[in-house]
Amino acid sequence: MTANPTRLGAIRTIEASEAPAAFFDVTEKTGAIFGENVFSLSVMQKRLPKSVFRSVYATIQRGEKLDPAVADIVASAMKDWAMERGVTHYAHVFYPLTGLTAEKHDSFMEPVGDGTAVWEFSGKTLVQGEPDASSFPNGGIRATFEARGYTGWDVQSPAYILENPNGNTLCIPTIFVSMTGEALDHKTPLLRSEAAMSEQAQRVLALFGHEDIDKVVSYCGPEQEYFLVDSAFVNSRPDLLNAGRSLFGAKPPKGQEFDDHYFGAIPERVLGFMHDTERALFRLGVPAKTRHNEVAPGQFEIAPVFERANLASDHQQLLMSTFRSIAKQHGFECLFHEKPFAGVNGSGKHVNFSFGNGNQGNFLSPGDNPHDNAQFLVFCAAIIRAVHLYGGLLRLSIASAGNDHRLGANEAPPAIISIFLGDQLQDVFEQIAGGGATSSKQKGVLSVGVDTLPDLTKDAGDRNRTSPMAFTGNRFEFRAAGSNQTVAASMVIINTIMAEALDFLATEIETSVKGGTEFNAAVQAVLAKVVEQHGAVVFNGNGYSEEWHVEAEKRGLKNLRTTVDALPEYQSPEARKLFTTYGVFSEAELESRFEIGLEQYVMTINVEANLTGEIAKTTILPAAVRYQTELATNVSALKAAGVDADTADLLRVSEMIAALRAGIGALDDAKATGHDHEGLAEAAYYRDSVLPAMLQIREAADEIETFIADDLWPLPTYQEMLFIR
Repeated sequence: MTANPTRLGAIRTIEASEAPAAFFDVTEKTGAIFGENVFSLSVMQKRLPKSVFRSVYATIQRGEKLDPAVADIVASAMKDWAMERGVTHYAHVFYPLTGLTAEKHDSFMEPVGDGTAVWEFSGKTLVQGEPDASSFPNGGIRATFEARGYTGWDVQSPAYILENPNGNTLCIPTIFVSMTGEALDHKTPLLRSEAAMSEQAQRVLALFGHEDIDKVVSYCGPEQEYFLVDSAFVNSRPDLLNAGRSLFGAKPPKGQEFDDHYFGAIPERVLGFMHDTERALFRLGVPAKTRHNEVAPGQFEIAPVFERANLASDHQQLLMSTFRSIAKQHGFECLFHEKPFAGVNGSGKHVNFSFGNGNQGNFLSPGDNPHDNAQFLVFCAAIIRAVHLYGGLLRLSIASAGNDHRLGANEAPPAIISIFLGDQLQDVFEQIAGGGATSSKQKGVLSVGVDTLPDLTKDAGDRNRTSPMAFTGNRFEFRAAGSNQTVAASMVIINTIMAEALDFLATEIETSVKGGTEFNAAVQAVLAKVVEQHGAVVFNGNGYSEEWHVEAEKRGLKNLRTTVDALPEYQSPEARKLFTTYGVFSEAELESRFEIGLEQYVMTINVEANLTGEIAKTTILPAAVRYQTELATNVSALKAAGVDADTADLLRVSEMIAALRAGIGALDDAKATGHDHEGLAEAAYYRDSVLPAMLQIREAADEIETFIADDLWPLPTYQEMLFIR
């Protein structure tokens, strides 16, 4: 137990804390509460006239254009339903390029001339809002003095009610665009990219003889990793409060090396938090499915059931805000930073995705004999081509200052984007390259050697946790996304590059068939072509190995190690052609995202650098000097008493303090000239000069932490934050 009064006070607070009473009736059945706060299709069917419901249903399910005439009727029904549940205000919820969720609240109340008020909600108000756009990131699309921006109702993502003890709010998911129509958010390009992918996927389905072809959508099931740290500790750590990650902290005596936390028994207090978050999510229609301890101490994971990518993206944002809110009520802070603690695993957000529709099902389901499933092989080949040609854009989609600390660190996939197919699919595509696939490796039976247990089904291939893009049975898993990032960014890229690949494959097959080639032969030929031209991106080995980095370079695969390396992908001719061809981004929107990426990278490191310098100067250095003074006083007293004094500790601490002061000086110098650069050069300067100077300070400070008297060390330690809860 520490003798430092600040840290001891935090520990005593934790010891005295009691789990709050359950926020919801624990006797409620999940099936009864799921989606009860959602203006869902079933609610609309009960409350809307049949003709209006059919119109809205066609927009939601088949992507038909929304009929403006139905807006007033839907708005009235939505208002009545919400007010029955205690709602007084509504909010257009949107997702600006901060990566966070934004909302503007308005009351249903409308004053009338006689001094009274009525409750109104018009179709015009439902469909369009006008928040101030001047202070959100726009990358130069809007001048600072130009404030107008518009939100637009996304009917495909249902409205929902956020509950609060002081009143409930009706939340309406929307897009967010500038007055001149450029996307200022993540949802708009996601919807555009899905429309582009759907158009090309429908061409492929038509070639395979399907006639009743629904709109094709992408599905997403993002796994979310996060840390829970007691609020008493976080409130004593300015770095965690302001940057979301610890900028100082010596390695604890015990970390994650025993893997004893992984899938271990969930601590009772944490389980209480999980129960309450899940009930809140169930009410909001978020299909939370799996929960468990992750690898690092204090780290946990939640995973939902697959949904349409647009809805999954909205639900992910809602999940993160719900977790943060309920964590505070349980005395925790929920950390979504990709690397909140050095030396233990960081947090990712694995983006599992597939494509399909209501009539034709999941296009990435191979069946028992993948070699006979030509439609599946075409979609799988499209992914191979897409990832090979546009791996740099996939890397770009998960680029951030936070994720740079995690990628390639033997806890996350490398920055080299490759595909893992597994033994079964690898074998099938090798057969295709050799002239035609005639067989598929089958599942086996695994006997565990215990008579009382049944034999287990053994899959036809293993999984690969080191691959950024891994096939996992009926979907691909993009494992490189960071915990704090929106899944929309990844899905925009995945949809768009799939649109190009499916367009290419459909055109190749159509051209061959028109030229007289039999359909199956045309499919075989284009599959073989994909394997020949793009097979270099397939890698089933250890992505953590140094040998793979060498091999990947020989194969011509990009290794964009940092965000600064990845951001120029926005400006490549290939990216401009891709996004403008399929109507996902205009050239102005691409340029704006490049500028925003640079700005956010520099601002993130600048804030961290300011915190590093401040904490070092005002907290760590004074503590070290106090210890130095104690040692010096002791040495002086011993000498005065005629006793031989060992000065080794005093000299060692003095060396550490000198190293800390040198680091502070180096950081001050680096920061002083950081803004002498502009654009990409400024970002590169912060990466190459400011970050190393911060690390220099940290190394000195962390060494001091391991040497200083415990009662003098002012900051909660890794050992305390990761293991006390």
